[in-house]
Amino acid sequence: MASWTEFAADEPRLADGIRLLMQQYGPGFGYLATVRADGGPRVHPVSPVITDDGLYCFVIDSPKRRDLERDGRYALHSFPPEESDDEAYVAGRARPVTDDATVARLALAARAAPHADWRLFEFTVDVAMLARREQSVGGPSELASSPAVQVWLDPAGVAPQAVRPVPAHSGRHHRRAA
Repeated sequence: MASWTEFAADEPRLADGIRLLMQQYGPGFGYLATVRADGGPRVHPVSPVITDDGLYCFVIDSPKRRDLERDGRYALHSFPPEESDDEAYVAGRARPVTDDATVARLALAARAAPHADWRLFEFTVDVAMLARREQSVGGPSELASSPAVQVWLDPAGVAPQAVRPVPAHSGRHHRRAA
């Protein structure tokens, strides 16, 4: 489980692309998927906080917070841009932040409501994905071309047989989808 900082140090351009899509409307905006007690998925809009120190989210008392407290697995997907079908995705584990100084610093920076019943979670990154689609113009409709997909897998959590070879120009942990 890599921190956002470790992921960003390993793949800075990919991390920047994901951050841009998550923060395209100002503060972070995306969809958080958690695992319900019965094993099914639960999806809610959230405002992730991405800093040089990590990927965080303030979560109010809600079913999604109880999901994260019980089973920290999460997936975070960007809100779609108006002008393209580009998308960003990260997944890993959420863990509560208990350091009061970190909570106070991020609450101030993110303007989190001081009297709300929220908890701060840090999201680790097991996988990160960015898909960019160039628009082609012409014909009866504008269709997106095949996406250029970049995927990063936490090298500490990837079994060697699960990783396909990559072109030399793709980066150490960069994967290109077929």
